[in-house]
Amino acid sequence: MTKTLRAGITAIGAYAPAKVLTNDDLSKFMDTNDEWISTRTGIRRRHVAADDEFTSNLAVSAVLDMQRRYGEEVLEGVDMVIVATNTPDAYFPSTAAMVQNYFSLKAGAFDLLAACPGWVYALSVAQAYVESGICKKVLAIGSEALTKLIDWNDRSTAVLFGDGAGATLVEAVEEPFGIKSMILGADGEGGKYLYARATGKSLLDGTEITDHVYMNGREVFKFAVRVMNTSTIEAIEQAGLNSADISLFVPHQANLRIISAARERLGLPEEKVVVTVDEYGNNSTASIPLALTHAVDGGRIKSGDNLLLVSFGAGLTWAASVLTWGGTK
Repeated sequence: MTKTLRAGITAIGAYAPAKVLTNDDLSKFMDTNDEWISTRTGIRRRHVAADDEFTSNLAVSAVLDMQRRYGEEVLEGVDMVIVATNTPDAYFPSTAAMVQNYFSLKAGAFDLLAACPGWVYALSVAQAYVESGICKKVLAIGSEALTKLIDWNDRSTAVLFGDGAGATLVEAVEEPFGIKSMILGADGEGGKYLYARATGKSLLDGTEITDHVYMNGREVFKFAVRVMNTSTIEAIEQAGLNSADISLFVPHQANLRIISAARERLGLPEEKVVVTVDEYGNNSTASIPLALTHAVDGGRIKSGDNLLLVSFGAGLTWAASVLTWGGTK
């Protein structure tokens, strides 16, 4: 009998820019303060890419961190690179191709755009490639330089976002490890509530084309609270588990109030939730892999733990997954 392949995460790495912008820093040039921001969002600091630091640089740094953790040989045999991002260096070539070139990988490469849930979407694609046998090792990265799209005069969005990247290696693992469920969804009707149009210069006349991030915070908050509840329950049920089986909840780091509401509805204690929004703000696609890396570094994840991942964002889109950590490479 042919053994069924199951994909899992076997290596991880992350990176955040050195420059830090605190709430007090923001208060020096906009009408806000630390209390106003932290009580509404839980955010206290965010990391900001340097002027010459872009999404590809962040992604490469996250993969370099993976190599520091597992050795340079960790990338041997990678045959696909996926970069989930909303802020690519260019429309083309893909940011993933830039990463592929930097590490001289003999691999296919493409970018994936699904807003903040993009990395979970990339994880689902990597899972499909591995479990179908199309690929053996997939590098799935979430990387964002969102602050380059921010209107720093818009208090409703400028306080929320930060830059960073998280990289994961996906390949076949032994039972009972690996990805147990994957829930993906979208509601294009809500696209008007959160968007950013193309940014750059026209090749025809050099005219600047700029439109910064726009968000209807009230509508996005209502959507997020609802979908965080429904999608996580679906993911747990699809995995054949219940809330008591979840070892650690790793949600998209957009807003502490949204995270707390989801935790309470799932009946999980605070110690079972990873929170990094205070340090990094909303890193969009990089949010979950960066939080995962912090949890690993903090000794909060061990082999055999059931992890619950969930994200939501523009589109409107959402994604949730349950995976069991560990397994042999």
